Amino acid sequence: MEKIAVIGAGTMGNGIAHTFAQFGYSVFLVDVNEASLQKGLATIAKNLDRQVAKGQITEEQKNETLSRITPQSQIDETLTDVSLVVEAASENFEIKASIFKQLDSVCNSNCILASNTSSISITRIAAVTKRPDKVIGMHFMNPVPVMKLVEVINGYSTSTATSERVVALSNSLAKIPVLVNDYPGFVANKILMPMINEAIITLQEGVAGVSEIDTVMKLGMAHPMGPLQLADFIGLDICLSILRVLQDGFGNPKYAPSPLLVNMVTAGHLGVKTGIGFYDYSGGTRELIVSKQFAK
Repeated sequence: MEKIAVIGAGTMGNGIAHTFAQFGYSVFLVDVNEASLQKGLATIAKNLDRQVAKGQITEEQKNETLSRITPQSQIDETLTDVSLVVEAASENFEIKASIFKQLDSVCNSNCILASNTSSISITRIAAVTKRPDKVIGMHFMNPVPVMKLVEVINGYSTSTATSERVVALSNSLAKIPVLVNDYPGFVANKILMPMINEAIITLQEGVAGVSEIDTVMKLGMAHPMGPLQLADFIGLDICLSILRVLQDGFGNPKYAPSPLLVNMVTAGHLGVKTGIGFYDYSGGTRELIVSKQFAK
């Protein structure tokens, strides 16, 4: 059974671990925070139960998937013989650089080191290792077990063999890999984040309200989710971080984040994960209720 490791048990990390384990890989799920690790495992079990309830997998398949996941709290010699590591830690270069330095010293020389980063330069991450040819971006979409796309990002030094191997691995997970090159935001967020930012500016300028903006984009542009709801789902802090990467990377003022977005993140209104963003999620209902701040 091929072994892989996932670093970070948060929303993306546990989804990536879930997916690899479901498709027959032996997975080390690593997180230095024990509470986050246990929460990640509980989320995987809950999502597998949902798949069982929908008839997508059997109870036996659920148990087999869980049995393939080994949780641990540190990067150590147990990762020596993994063939792939997918880093899914915070969207912060210093944190990622530290992780990749550790992985480079522990993992065997043939191991591919991938990052699930949504915007940070793969070339910059690869530069802290002694194997830049084996460093690549493997950007999954949220929720990982459901979404088909994997953005495969080639850094400046990523080898063709590494790229082909990651494409093959993505295919083995029933995903659709799309090859892109290493520029700020790659494809997904270079297009998505300016759209979300413009929606926030449109709200800030009083052109229309939260539900009106989202309804126009859902019904007029056939988006399954409006941009403000999507921003809440992604996390407003993540949106802000990516916009700043775009602004710094391209030096273009068109990527400057909306002051409203900056203020909301400063206030701790980050969307779904804090219970309030453009919508209020504190009631535990599926109904979208516009936050009082934006209610008419």
